[in-house]
Amino acid sequence: MTAPRREPRPRRRLSEEVRRAQIIEATVAVVAELGYEGASMARIAERAEVSKGLVSHYFADKDQLMETAARTTLVALREHIAGAVDLTAPVPEVIRGAIHQAARLDATHRSELTALRQISANLREADGTRRFGLADYEETYRGQEALFRRGQDEGTLRDFDTRIMAITYQGAVDTMLAYLHEHPETDARHYADSLADIIIAAISRPRAAGPAPGARHLVP
Repeated sequence: MTAPRREPRPRRRLSEEVRRAQIIEATVAVVAELGYEGASMARIAERAEVSKGLVSHYFADKDQLMETAARTTLVALREHIAGAVDLTAPVPEVIRGAIHQAARLDATHRSELTALRQISANLREADGTRRFGLADYEETYRGQEALFRRGQDEGTLRDFDTRIMAITYQGAVDTMLAYLHEHPETDARHYADSLADIIIAAISRPRAAGPAPGARHLVP
């Protein structure tokens, strides 16, 4: 007897959200591998295993796709760092942990960082200005401001302008990432520790000075 013929299983229809995520993931992979110029819509569609027409259905053109991929990747990296740190710890400890997690990104999320650098450097407006830049860090700045304010409320951090500190902090982290990328021989852990020491020392509230060791307390 011959086995009964099996009808092919119908392909499950994926939601728009899943399809968009699939295309963005493919975009990041292709940009990281081939660079911005080499990441054509056709190659991205091939990597995502969808038609080029479907990519165009969700994203009007390459610029919109790249902009969305960059913003999505930035959020994913921020959430990765936040998820790897104990956010209930004292704020100086949170800062140190976050800097260490950021320093490891080139090892843990190399493709994402590479794609983000490529898109940031190449995606331009018609007048030549960057289409992905500091304005896209606004949510990151707000989160850091909230963390710094908590430290001030708890008494671990001194008073300072939290917006200026958030911009300064993020700039230092981005510079660390760029340097570690260009100098892979650098001890990332040592860099992160040193940077954390500098930042925490600069923003921590000084401890009240106690009596010198061995000093006698004078009783009136």
